[in-house]
Amino acid sequence: QVQLVESGGGLVQDGDSLRLSCAASGVTFGRYTMGWFRQTPGKEREFVSAIRYNGYTYYSDSVKGRFTSSRDSAKTTVYLQMNSLNPEDTAVYFCAATRTGILSTIRDPNQYEHWGQGTQVTVSS
Repeated sequence: QVQLVESGGGLVQDGDSLRLSCAASGVTFGRYTMGWFRQTPGKEREFVSAIRYNGYTYYSDSVKGRFTSSRDSAKTTVYLQMNSLNPEDTAVYFCAATRTGILSTIRDPNQYEHWGQGTQVTVSS
C-alpha cells in the first residue's frame, strides 16, 4: 500500500524559510516522479514543483528561484525547501507520486496516482 506522509508545515513570517518533507512507503521510490502541489480554499490544486527519478527538477514560475526540491533515495523521502516565503505562499501543500512521469503533463495533478494528506503552510505579513 502506497503511503505519502508530509511534514514540516507551520506558521512563519514573511521572508522566512520552511522545509517540507514527504516520506514515501509502498513504492519503488527510484521509479517515481514526486510532485508538490498546493491548494487554497475555493481554488484548484496548483503545481509547485516536481522531481523526476533522475533528479531533474521542475518549478512553477511563482516559486522558481525560491523553492528547491530534492530527494533522498536511501530515506525514500522528498523535500521542498522554501525560502523567501510570502503570504501568497499560504496554502495546504500536498506531496504526490506518479509512476508515469510524462514531461508534458508533469504539472497536471491528474497525472499523479498517489497523494499525501497535506500540510498547512501559513505565512503572515
